[in-house]
Amino acid sequence: MQSANVLLKKIVRSSVLPFAAQHGMKKDLFPLSRTLSLSLCLKQDNSCNPSEKLDLDAWKKVMKSGLREEVRETVSEHKELPSLAAARELLEMWRLAGRSVPENISEEQLKTFMECPSKSAKKKYLKYLHLKELYKKNDKRKMDEKRERRLAAQEQGSETDKTKNTSFICLWANSMDRAYNWRVAQSMVFGQPLVFDMSYEKDMSVREVANTVRQIVLSEGSNRRSADPFHIHFCNLKDDSLYHQEFVKHYREAWGRLLITATDQCYTQVFPKDKLIYLTADSPKVMKTFDHDKIYIIGSMVDKSIKKGVSLAQAKRLGLETAALPLEKYLLWNSGAKSLTLDQMTHILLTLKDTGDWKKALEFVPKRKYCGFVSKPVHELKKSLNLINTLKLGKRQEEVQKQFAKNYFKKLRQK
Repeated sequence: MQSANVLLKKIVRSSVLPFAAQHGMKKDLFPLSRTLSLSLCLKQDNSCNPSEKLDLDAWKKVMKSGLREEVRETVSEHKELPSLAAARELLEMWRLAGRSVPENISEEQLKTFMECPSKSAKKKYLKYLHLKELYKKNDKRKMDEKRERRLAAQEQGSETDKTKNTSFICLWANSMDRAYNWRVAQSMVFGQPLVFDMSYEKDMSVREVANTVRQIVLSEGSNRRSADPFHIHFCNLKDDSLYHQEFVKHYREAWGRLLITATDQCYTQVFPKDKLIYLTADSPKVMKTFDHDKIYIIGSMVDKSIKKGVSLAQAKRLGLETAALPLEKYLLWNSGAKSLTLDQMTHILLTLKDTGDWKKALEFVPKRKYCGFVSKPVHELKKSLNLINTLKLGKRQEEVQKQFAKNYFKKLRQK
């Protein structure tokens, strides 16, 4: 048994170890030779027949086949590294030649480049990586420029407006905030209610609901800063609705401390019907004066998404009184729908509540929608407006005269 082990060690040292040392596998073969020798010892001990001999030829064949497989794996690994280096050199040459090649490329991207089936596919892939790299650089440059501008604006503001951070200004702001909160708290007990109808979520997209909530937030801020604020009610507001999610997203922790009344009930269940007036631009009834005993309802929706007559149909279905603002009575309307944003409606109602003056209240209507306030009879203003529209269209005087003569003769024939 000892002679067999000695012979095995000599074979390993003379044939296998030099070959493994050339390929960097000497350390891996020492445990292999040890296990082989131990396995032979165990086999010799387990076999009761001492006359059995070790088949060295079969063992050599097994060892050579295993070594060949390991050598193939190491050679393939060594070949892969030069191929990646060659690919990098090729890309560097293409970059110097002026082709669209990214400056930095990872090993995974390089392997994907090598696996492309054709040269055109490789070019397209490199162009894609090059454009992606350019977009990242442009975004980073824009962010850096924006950061520099913001820092410059902060430095300039700190130099010019040093008095803004004084203790007196902070004390004044805190005192004004407390005064606003006190007024709104008083309005929740004694103030006139103003209802926002939150039942139009199904008629709007997510973006339009976010725009609506943004307008309501502006309305709440203007109401809070007014001398005599409304008691704002958010009716038909469900906890799992998009309205509620946008409110929480905007106000965050302050949503629970907001001085308003939010409920999932309908306004007809909270207030008596004879006191409710639904404000809608589609109403045939025109509002003449502001009534302090009534409760006005505003539909929480944006103008672009809602169809004409939806709010009017909602009010009729509930059996409520409706009213529209007297825009044509006080304004020479130019173009566009006679609908306003929610914050504009809140400003108009607050001004009417404080002053009762329609001209002051309607100053919050965007000036692009009207030519001016009515100071002449309506038929004269319409004539001037038609003249303005004729000049805008660029019609010649002869064409206008021909059209007038044609219409005149038609009327004579009818007589």
